[in-house]
Amino acid sequence: MPDAHQLMLFIAAGWLLNLTPGPDVLYIVTHALRSGARAGIVAGLGITAGCFVHIVAAALGVGALLAASATAFNLLKWLGAAYLFYVGIKLLFAKPGGSPLAKAADRPTDAVAPAQPWRVFTGGFWTNVLNPKVALFFLAFVPQFIAPGTEHTTWVFLALGVLFNVNAIPVNVGWALAAAWMARRAAVVQRGLSVLDRVAGALFIAFGLKLALSSRP
Repeated sequence: MPDAHQLMLFIAAGWLLNLTPGPDVLYIVTHALRSGARAGIVAGLGITAGCFVHIVAAALGVGALLAASATAFNLLKWLGAAYLFYVGIKLLFAKPGGSPLAKAADRPTDAVAPAQPWRVFTGGFWTNVLNPKVALFFLAFVPQFIAPGTEHTTWVFLALGVLFNVNAIPVNVGWALAAAWMARRAAVVQRGLSVLDRVAGALFIAFGLKLALSSRP
């Protein structure tokens, strides 16, 4: 496992990345705006369940890749770095008010029939499971916190992935509880999200650069 400093950095980075608006946040906020905080929380739990599928799959894949050829390692490395650069640049140059969350906050909040919790949960689950970018994110992000020469790499990756996912739960709940407040104050939210987009964008690019310069353990 990483040392205490690396572990705290991993947790802090995970929280910041989970705070960044994206498809998962949009799904949570949309349901919270339409059907209340409970629906938003259920949506977040569905997304968390789907994320566990990617964590297990990625952990098994990383364990095999670290024992594979240098070509396979470099292919994964450059693919992951390119993805992180893409996300970072997209966030850095996002237009004010163009955030997915800001768009959701601008939507009308007319009353609709309450959503069925099971459908909301399964919708969040499949939205996450069927998104290959989630698996690619874990393959690009988590290995940077595993020291070269670490034994039982697969289990360490799995533990870090679970920690990342569990830490995301309070963030998802927070998005759901804050959705109604954000809907009433869209202008304030857009300004805050603009700053968050820039910080997270720089973080993604930094991690992408670190990954691109890394060598095979």
